Amino acid sequence: MITIVDYGMGNLRSVQKAFERVGAEAQITHDPDAVRTAEKLVLPGVGACGDAMCELKSHGLVEPIREFIDGGRPFLGICLGLQMLFTRSEEGGDVPGMDIVAGEVVRFPTLQGLKVPHMGWNQLRIIRRAPILTDIPDESFVYFVHSYFVAPKDSSLSATETDYPTPFTSSVWRDNIFATQFHPEKSQQVGLQLLRNFATL
Repeated sequence: MITIVDYGMGNLRSVQKAFERVGAEAQITHDPDAVRTAEKLVLPGVGACGDAMCELKSHGLVEPIREFIDGGRPFLGICLGLQMLFTRSEEGGDVPGMDIVAGEVVRFPTLQGLKVPHMGWNQLRIIRRAPILTDIPDESFVYFVHSYFVAPKDSSLSATETDYPTPFTSSVWRDNIFATQFHPEKSQQVGLQLLRNFATL
């Protein structure tokens, strides 16, 4: 069973439906105990980091997520669910994250001709082939919607990079933590393969 964290923000049903399409059973919950004891945990999200962190705290979900990750079971963060793992975010000033992964969340630079948010299809350059990237070809296209990106303190945590226009970390992998800036649930067959890989860990 895959548990999807409901903290009041995010495209929860589309993530659940994508898992169901690959034959995986998935439940949506805001119950801290269900999060703490999950077999596999997914933290999705869209919106602003500060608002999302407030919602996580108000639902009493931060510590259960930490305990789950410390337990070594498979964890998948999606978009904002990646960014909240980091130490701090520039979005909305200086917003503290969960500090599970050391590093910052920074805004794309203001450059002539560069549209922010970064929205639409772009390619993955595989740096380290994490288990969730099994059978996904290098340079595959996936779907992004974001104005901020993660900058890990330890650059070796990057699993994939994407150019916009310069390289940024588009997914990370550390032990049982897998997290993507892109939306696998919106990335057609490539995204479904990633979710299938996660479901079978």
